[in-house]
Amino acid sequence: MASLDIRVLGQVSLSVDGAPNEVSGVKPRSVLALLVMNRGRAVTVDSLSEQVWDGNPPASARASLQVFVSGLRKALRGPGAGSGLDAQLVTSGSTYRLDLAPEQSDVGRFDAARRRGAELAAAGRYDHASLMFASALSEFRGDAVADLRGLQFADNFAVGMAEERAAVQSAMYDAEIAAGRAASVIGELRRLVSEHPLQEPLWGQLITALYVTGRQADALEAARDLRRTLADELGADPTPALVELEGKVLRQEPLAFAAARPAAVPGDPRAFEKTETDVSVAAAGPRGTLTGVDGTEYLVHGEVRLGRLPDNDISIDDTKVSREHAVITGSVSGFAVRDLQSSNGTYVGERRVSGQLPLSDGDELTLGRTTFRFRVLEE
Repeated sequence: MASLDIRVLGQVSLSVDGAPNEVSGVKPRSVLALLVMNRGRAVTVDSLSEQVWDGNPPASARASLQVFVSGLRKALRGPGAGSGLDAQLVTSGSTYRLDLAPEQSDVGRFDAARRRGAELAAAGRYDHASLMFASALSEFRGDAVADLRGLQFADNFAVGMAEERAAVQSAMYDAEIAAGRAASVIGELRRLVSEHPLQEPLWGQLITALYVTGRQADALEAARDLRRTLADELGADPTPALVELEGKVLRQEPLAFAAARPAAVPGDPRAFEKTETDVSVAAAGPRGTLTGVDGTEYLVHGEVRLGRLPDNDISIDDTKVSREHAVITGSVSGFAVRDLQSSNGTYVGERRVSGQLPLSDGDELTLGRTTFRFRVLEE
């Protein structure tokens, strides 16, 4: 079968068997981008019209969409018009659906590599996880849907993908730290906390990286910088998870991800090194649980996505919860929750999550009308 490559992590483009097949015009490219964003899911004509015309569709929108979709089918057929790829663009009633395998779009490849990286990190295969995260990041050629910016749906998608990109970068730094290469990421983490001074998980990574390379004084100074920043900007203290990390650094205690190493000597940087050749537990990384008000308990290990759609790791039957609402990650520097541009926000206690926020043992996590109690499992 002919190969297909649709790209939205940069300017929108489509190629068949390596030959670019131009989709000209902002509105046809918008339709293509929206179908890729919803790959495998049906999108109604009304929804497409509303987004393509940025909330003000004309009476002719339905007829225009038919023309745009016809053009996309032609593009999918390829230069020789015989690729057969147009069969992947399905019309059903008043909906359109583009069925794409992960390898047929950059966003699909990004998502597959990101998920695989999270699985490898959770299994303690940090070297391979880091490579997989790097592969995911290589799919970006600039800002997502860069040629459609100014349209609300495109701006929202670009912001969401920028957050996904930053989360994968963060996961890659965690893998590098856990693989014993913390020194290689300290400079980049310093730059990131300077650019995003209120993102506590980044500070947690920086403190961890400094500590495991034997720079206890620098790690404690970073913790003090975080305290000053939060006090000045928010009038707040660090989360309990960051306070606990600072305490471990002060007492020169081993960190959890290195606890399986034999002959660890407190204060010796080598006690914190972790490579894939080490003897490790069956599944590495911190573990936690989410418990609902009905007593249902869910394991939190690696990456856990929460939302209303059934393909989330934790599917929540709550109309106030977005389809893809939030994600929790567990890493060498602890747990953190990130809101996925949900309609009603994600809350830790009474604090709304902006970017990422560390999760501490005993925290209440609220999505829509649904509340969970988070617990950290002992190593």
